[in-house]
Amino acid sequence: MMSATTMLKTILLGALIVIGLVAQGKHAHAAGTEVLTVAGGCFWCVEADFESVPGVGDVVSGYTGGTLKNPTYKDVTRGGTGHFEAVQIMYDPSRVSRDTLLAMFLRSVDPTDAGGQFCDRGESYRTAIFADGPSEKSAAQTAIAKAQAVLGQKIVTPVLPLQTFYKAEDYHQGYYKGSKLIVTRFGPKRQSEAYKRYRKACGRDERVMALWGAAAPFAKGH
Repeated sequence: MMSATTMLKTILLGALIVIGLVAQGKHAHAAGTEVLTVAGGCFWCVEADFESVPGVGDVVSGYTGGTLKNPTYKDVTRGGTGHFEAVQIMYDPSRVSRDTLLAMFLRSVDPTDAGGQFCDRGESYRTAIFADGPSEKSAAQTAIAKAQAVLGQKIVTPVLPLQTFYKAEDYHQGYYKGSKLIVTRFGPKRQSEAYKRYRKACGRDERVMALWGAAAPFAKGH
């Protein structure tokens, strides 16, 4: 019969094996995920767009590109920090390529506007693609060149070095699908309904359709 000490060791060994397998699983998942960081005006809208793309696992809203550490939403929208409202798109490259996501991004914004996006004006609402190293920079530049040739207009969206990405406040995450009741200029609305009204009033989809027509990947769905 197994002694109590031996049994305890066996249980502990089994637990360690399970923990190890779980950790390996998490590592494998992380290793199979790549990240694209972009700024496209209101991060609620970019998050809503790209979370609908097959192969995209998660989209996180945040701030990057500036000098202030741990910025808040008020800091960034007030201006002077250099930060953009941005998102990090977590995707599975075996299901959707970086090149495809870059092409979709450029066709989901107005890349000819250097002063903001749609009704949102100011430095924090500018467009940008953030590149981590030469290969990502080259991919972004190629995507811009192709989009510019199709559009027939100068694209001003810059390719910038990837800097620290600061996750935005919790209430910004998944804002477009939130169910919280909030007070708006349209009266009390569910968060998701307030988002839809904001997006329509801001003219995002109307402008994107005017620029890109049938090539706009998301505007037709709103």
